[in-house]
Amino acid sequence: MLSGLTAARPLVLYDGDCGFCKRWIARWSAQTQGRVRFLPARPLRLWLLGIRRGDARRAMQLIEPSGEISQGARAVFRMLLYSTRRGTRWAARGGLLPGVRRVAEGVYRIVSRHRVLAARVDTLLVGRRYVGPAGHRGVRWLFLRLLGGTFFIAFTSLGRQVLGLYGSRGIRPLHEGFGSERLRRLGNQRFLQVPSVFWLGASDEALVRGCRVGQGLSLALMLNVAPQVSAALLWGLYLSYMSAGRDFLSFQWDALLLEMGLLGALMAPAGLRPGWGRRDASAVEVALFRLLLFRLYLGSGLSKLQSGDRTWRELTACQHYYETAPLPTRGGWYAHHLPVRAQKLSTAAVLVSETALPLLIFTPRRLRQWAFGLFSLLQAGIAATGNYGFFNLQSFVLGVWLLDDEALTGLLRRLPRRPAPSPALGNSLVKGALALPVFALGVSELLARFTPFQRAPEVLERLEGWARPFRSVNTYGLFSVMTVDRPEISIEGSEDGETWREYPFRYKVSQVERPPRQVAPHQPRLDWQMWFAALGSPPVWFLSLLVRLLEGSPDVLALFADNPFPQQPPRMVRAVLYGYRMTELATRRTTGAWWTRELRGLYVPPVSLGGGARSGVGPLLQGSSSV
Repeated sequence: MLSGLTAARPLVLYDGDCGFCKRWIARWSAQTQGRVRFLPARPLRLWLLGIRRGDARRAMQLIEPSGEISQGARAVFRMLLYSTRRGTRWAARGGLLPGVRRVAEGVYRIVSRHRVLAARVDTLLVGRRYVGPAGHRGVRWLFLRLLGGTFFIAFTSLGRQVLGLYGSRGIRPLHEGFGSERLRRLGNQRFLQVPSVFWLGASDEALVRGCRVGQGLSLALMLNVAPQVSAALLWGLYLSYMSAGRDFLSFQWDALLLEMGLLGALMAPAGLRPGWGRRDASAVEVALFRLLLFRLYLGSGLSKLQSGDRTWRELTACQHYYETAPLPTRGGWYAHHLPVRAQKLSTAAVLVSETALPLLIFTPRRLRQWAFGLFSLLQAGIAATGNYGFFNLQSFVLGVWLLDDEALTGLLRRLPRRPAPSPALGNSLVKGALALPVFALGVSELLARFTPFQRAPEVLERLEGWARPFRSVNTYGLFSVMTVDRPEISIEGSEDGETWREYPFRYKVSQVERPPRQVAPHQPRLDWQMWFAALGSPPVWFLSLLVRLLEGSPDVLALFADNPFPQQPPRMVRAVLYGYRMTELATRRTTGAWWTRELRGLYVPPVSLGGGARSGVGPLLQGSSSV
């Protein structure tokens, strides 16, 4: 009778009266997909197999075809050796190691004696209806569609500004950067230091065409057309702009988009129309995305704590944040007038969200789902009170990897219910080899935050030096030091040096009666950099901007809301510095003004073009320094 019960497949006997046991048996049955039989421990079966009823009540029994009987944690690990998932089998082998198994046996005995409490904890951490194993085909499918949408927004936003920023008559012409003396001295190494398709030509037509190609590839990724190729090309094309774009493509969300794009290309299913993909995402791929999410949030939190900034330490950061955000929104204006206690609570909530909450990324599924919801709530709050391009969207998109297919069944109704097989061994080895440098650099970047003065191993330093030009493993940390003052630059032009007319910006704070605007997910790059420029001395690009205004460049003027000199460019321009503060609620109701401002002096004195020169910073001549 023993051979008849176990000859074909291993047999697991479990307590059929225990709800907690039945829940885990359902999960293991899904893991093994018919390779193991699971039956309640009835008296006749126990008698035929020679197993005592008390032993069966205390622990699960595994009877293998060889006749070997094991129980408890050892039975669990040996049963999981029959799993269809390679990662589970490797974990089971680790569980059978003597030291690990001894600890596991102790945990198993504690759980067995307190099954009611264990069932409650299991429901809290995993969920009552979840039987697993956790699949991620639907998560991958959804992530790639949303990633394509994020790239589409990024290229569309850049396309509206690319000529004004990088065209031949733009602020920082891209072709000038490729011809710089610094790059020429590098010889052939310059192609690796600045990896860009625009080495082949950086004409205005090429820059515009590149954005349109980016839009087309983004649509292909959104429509699931050759997702692996589409994601790889999107990564390479965005890198082409970013590696040569210098000042205006140096934001953290640009770097994050490259990192997400590279991981997306590594894990996307191959083929022209792969659908959901024949195989599931591997554990390594899921871990890479969760590690990136962990680095993003924890890096931002640690940078605030480690900066020594008083506003974060005293929980007063949000009392300044809404007023001094680079591009505030109307929601931020109203949030600025919340009571001091609410401001301190929101500051504390940000710190908790970026230091403690990331730890939930590596916890059981129910806690991860809570983390996804709280992260999404944080991003919604940030989006409502400040314009950060497509950062809030891509943070939400990345957070999708905290979910699994079971959590998406209501959203993705056509997702196949049958678990997909694990990736083939050859495919896993190839992807693992490609992902290993990304994983190593990501972990190294994270560890460096805790041991900033410890030198990394030489092999990692070399790998980091090789990978740096590709900008696909980055450091994240927004607002580590809170700005408590809001200086703003006003650019003015004049024909006679007496009467000055202001160049109105589209989005940045300027006229006191104009309300803050909701701009995101569009990224107005000149307006953003004007905020940074006001915090220090004039950067080179700012002087180039003044030259283009004196030349009357139509591409640069298109970056502004209006041209105060429609007939011909002014004879001279200057930059004036103001200090801005948000008005009180009563003042806003009475006067209609959203801001008050006070003159602080000249940022750049009146300058004009000299010697007939029409480009470059050299022709600028300083004039009067009075306001």
